Amino acid sequence: MNKRIASIFALCLGAGPLMAEGHATGDAEAGEKVFRKCKSCHMITDDEGNDIQKGGRTGPNLYGIYNRVAGSVEDFRYGDSIVEAGEAGLAWNEEHFVGYVADPKGYLAEYLDTNRAKSKMSYRLRDEEDAKDVWAYLVSVGPEVTEEDMEEAEAETTE
Repeated sequence: MNKRIASIFALCLGAGPLMAEGHATGDAEAGEKVFRKCKSCHMITDDEGNDIQKGGRTGPNLYGIYNRVAGSVEDFRYGDSIVEAGEAGLAWNEEHFVGYVADPKGYLAEYLDTNRAKSKMSYRLRDEEDAKDVWAYLVSVGPEVTEEDMEEAEAETTE
């Protein structure tokens, strides 16, 4: 009986990380390698100013991107379309990220329902698996995502 309880307890403890990473389907390790293409424009710097990935400053800091409203990094000069998309409810999850990095201008045009949308991001990461891997990497190096964060994000996408 005690072995059975201990086994169940061990399974429950092991399920925590699985639940926490349920919002990323890619391979974070592979994503770190693909991110090398991204760091010419983007950096990953945590809230204390520690560099996780040094990179360019042409694009916004990607630390804490999960569920962040698009176009909302303080003191970053975004284009009008990405700010408008954020104001319209675009918050980053895997699906939005993968669609956006494949074709930033096209994604914003579709999201905003206008062919006048523009994007300052000219690079396209067309390989869906690479994009999912980069997403998994960004989430893995970002702040811990709680179950409450995931539920909130899920509720927002179903509204």
